[in-house]
Amino acid sequence: TMAKPMVAIVGRPNVGKSMLFNKLAGKRLSIVEDTPGVTRDRLYADCDWNGREFTIVDTGGIEPRNDNEILQFMRGQAEIAIDNADVIVLVCDIRTGVTAADQDVANLLLRSKKPVVLAVNKADRVGPTDPDVYEFYNLGLGDPIAISAIHGLGVDEMLDACFEYFPDEVEEAEQEDVIKVAVIGKPNVGKSSLVNRILGEERVIVSNVAGTTRDAVDSYFENEFGKYVLIDTAGMRKKSKVNDRVEQFSVLRATMAIDRCDVCLILIDANEGVTEQDTKVAGLAHEAGKACIIVVNKWDTIEKDDKTMDKMRADVRNGLAYMTYAPILFISALTGQRVNKLFAMINHVCEQSMMRIRTGTLNSVLADATTRVQPPTDRGRRLKIYYMTQVGIQPPTFVVFCNDAKLFHFSYQRYLENQIRNTFGLEGTPIRLIIRAKGEKGDL
Repeated sequence: TMAKPMVAIVGRPNVGKSMLFNKLAGKRLSIVEDTPGVTRDRLYADCDWNGREFTIVDTGGIEPRNDNEILQFMRGQAEIAIDNADVIVLVCDIRTGVTAADQDVANLLLRSKKPVVLAVNKADRVGPTDPDVYEFYNLGLGDPIAISAIHGLGVDEMLDACFEYFPDEVEEAEQEDVIKVAVIGKPNVGKSSLVNRILGEERVIVSNVAGTTRDAVDSYFENEFGKYVLIDTAGMRKKSKVNDRVEQFSVLRATMAIDRCDVCLILIDANEGVTEQDTKVAGLAHEAGKACIIVVNKWDTIEKDDKTMDKMRADVRNGLAYMTYAPILFISALTGQRVNKLFAMINHVCEQSMMRIRTGTLNSVLADATTRVQPPTDRGRRLKIYYMTQVGIQPPTFVVFCNDAKLFHFSYQRYLENQIRNTFGLEGTPIRLIIRAKGEKGDL
């Protein structure tokens, strides 16, 4: 699929970012709401303009109170936007004029060399341009566009300006043999060390100061195993007093990286085993249907005997019980131990996630499975499964037609999934089963 350009909305509290976001998103507001851990805030919406689809990201969220916090908060937003977006919309408020925080963030955006569209909101009067707009030329971001998010005025012009910066549609298609890999995990688990080890240089500047702009670009590299893009999420390390917001930024960052990748490397600290935060991060990747590898890092620091690895493997399987399909690799980013083994594995799970299985073959597996274990009955009604067919890849997605979806218990779905896996492998990738009762219309 064509990568959708990403537009990030940045700005101070109360300038109307969410209003603008909702205006653009229209009625389609079912945004990542069914993903665990992201329920607090709608973050994404898909829009289209001039026939081109794009994603908007609202970097809003928990609003800070004092000026110092506001500045830190905006820097955090800007940093995520700079790392991930194709175009950044800086929203200001015509009623307050240019504030110090606006100026500060404008400078940050200017230095990033990312395309920025300046939207001056709350210009609600219809008629000639309000002269107060001209003050915003001082931000140095080019022509300010007066908008009214409430009335939708000027929004078309703003979208046209964003559109100018969208990357050409052809780019993505040429790079089909490139595998995008996201390195995800909780803070201090060694994400940057692994990225640096793979790239062979200190590419990601890691700093403990909250709000340092790091250069977290996607890194393209080739080796004897293939061509890859590493998406680094080192920005998930921020610890500060305002934990809620920090947590939210880290979830946003991880979600954006996961969204764009083909394979997720889920890093786990060998000293800590699977923590609650690990299950959250891994859950995002699982829900997104991405191919995954569980990478146990810092293996060099563990005292070992002949049972250590088996014990750790059991702990990981136990902690991430919903990901039994994901292979586990023990590495040390520090010493480089087994890091080279990653690539064959990345290639393998990526291939598996794109596997297509012919309907005929699937149905003979299905016939075999239903003969071996009878489908369940409920109050004398037996589940009948008519046929199944694959409707998508990444992850492999199957539609199963039956007489009554209510009879199709989860345990029987899991049994079928295991039968499919036993036959076709599908290692490292989740599988989606969509259950349809015959005669039910629905989007396939």
